[in-house]
Amino acid sequence: MKVTVREITEAVNGTLLCGSPDQVIEHISIDSRNSEGNDIFVPIIGAKVDAHRFIANAFEVGCAATLTSEHGEMKDEAHAWIRVEDTIEALHAIGRLCRSRVALDAIGVTGSVGKTTTREMIACALSAGKKVFKTGKNYNSSVGVPITMSQMSDDYEIAVLELGMNVPGELGTISEIARLKMAVITNVGVAHIEYFGSQEAICHEKYTITRGFGEEGLLIINGDDPLLYRFRESTGYPFVLYGTEAHCEYRAENIRMEQGHYCFDYVHGEERVPVVLSVLGRHNVQNAVAALAAAELNGVPVRDAAKALSSFTGFKNRLERISMGHYTIIDDTYNASPDSMIAGVRVLSGYETKGRKIAVLSDMMELGSESPNFHRQVGEAIAAEPIDELIIVGELSVNIAEGAASKNAAYPITRMASNEAAARYIHETVKEQDVVYLKASNSMHLKEITAWLKEQHTQM
Repeated sequence: MKVTVREITEAVNGTLLCGSPDQVIEHISIDSRNSEGNDIFVPIIGAKVDAHRFIANAFEVGCAATLTSEHGEMKDEAHAWIRVEDTIEALHAIGRLCRSRVALDAIGVTGSVGKTTTREMIACALSAGKKVFKTGKNYNSSVGVPITMSQMSDDYEIAVLELGMNVPGELGTISEIARLKMAVITNVGVAHIEYFGSQEAICHEKYTITRGFGEEGLLIINGDDPLLYRFRESTGYPFVLYGTEAHCEYRAENIRMEQGHYCFDYVHGEERVPVVLSVLGRHNVQNAVAALAAAELNGVPVRDAAKALSSFTGFKNRLERISMGHYTIIDDTYNASPDSMIAGVRVLSGYETKGRKIAVLSDMMELGSESPNFHRQVGEAIAAEPIDELIIVGELSVNIAEGAASKNAAYPITRMASNEAAARYIHETVKEQDVVYLKASNSMHLKEITAWLKEQHTQM
């Protein structure tokens, strides 16, 4: 990103209150504690904090300009101040300006579960034949996507962009900013259902990703997801299906475990390519098929893409395997929804070990008024899984325990009052070759258990 204050002022339909219109801006900052140099600070007005009060702090760390919706006149020779009506709308306009300067083809990735992993797997598969830009950090929202646009450049050959949605209308808006060539939709779950009302409404919202297409665009849809399949023709854009079912043009067959790795045959038309994954979880077979389909559709030889994909091992707090010497932790604490929690427990139940399999589950957030019922459904779904103990932490997770008990789960269920109590209990009771799986919404801070157990391990 290299744009002038004048160009930004015009793009946001703003008024330059002071400062040089020729000042070159290279980065966007939404955190007044950080600057990469020549930043424009965008003060976001949140539910609890109005970041306009941190403008001075942003200048102190090196920001060269700021947007403002709360100042009418300013005298500042050192910094540019641009008056706008709404700072988030202006941020979107800056994102569109940055995107207009880059000719890069982009693949958007969205879904209720697994979009970050799928994004990473697509980028990995594409890297076998192209120089790939991908969304960094968690910049997948109405605030994050414009920042992602500012980081893109024509030094790359293709972009893989994660696009999330928390409220109605958000996905369509950020998709328009991103200007997509293709879009992958992984699934429809119940994440953020409190804002949408039903899974069907969530499904229709997922399909608004096509607002990022121009006259042409291609959807890559999970054909195993019943709702996505049902409404596959709703947008009018062409689509292909990926998954494990026979109706999917790009599909996985002969799925199996070999020496702790998921293996399958990637099938498209007459082509059949063997694939070996290094990442945990059967659900990642679907994600891998999406990645290989995206690579093939963008001209990367699928055998090369499959070889590159075999090196993907996941990332921090998402099915992250951590050796603790005599036992193993699977840290999956980045976030949680009912579908991903059930899938995670199934990863644990299928894990090859001579020790015990212990699931540590805590609350899932943003599930609305039906949240207790969704937690109970998780318990019911995992009741028959061959694990050895279920540990629950948190008020809502009591419903997980009740659901599991109602279906006569054969394993003991232990309730803990806090993360610390759970960590101490695990430390005191864990045995040789045990596997401990941790899953909850990020706000439950279940990663504290991993950190505490790591500390104990280093002291041994």
